[in-house]
Amino acid sequence: MKLLTENAVLLCGHKLGVVDIAATQKLVAVDGRRLLVRRNPEGRPIKGCPPAPGFKPCQVTVNVTGGYSTLLRIERKPVCLDTLSGLTDGTPPGSVIYSVSRAGQHWVSEI
Repeated sequence: MKLLTENAVLLCGHKLGVVDIAATQKLVAVDGRRLLVRRNPEGRPIKGCPPAPGFKPCQVTVNVTGGYSTLLRIERKPVCLDTLSGLTDGTPPGSVIYSVSRAGQHWVSEI
């Protein structure tokens, strides 16, 4: 499982909405890009999810449902892995999942 950097690409379940992620820790980077830690993917805007009749487009990420490391931590916060997924505010409520399309780096993995 690869570690996520601020170059990671996370997409909503409709595969068109891109999560605008931001790294908060400043201690660890891969190829000059900071690693993501717990809460970085949560509460982030989603851009590009198209509206559809009767459905609310995904506009923000909600809570992560899985994909935080149980082994690696930075400043006591688990590092985000490429298995990360969570919910969006899109409709139907509680069913639209965002997930990782690209980790943002190819070098560092958790074994």
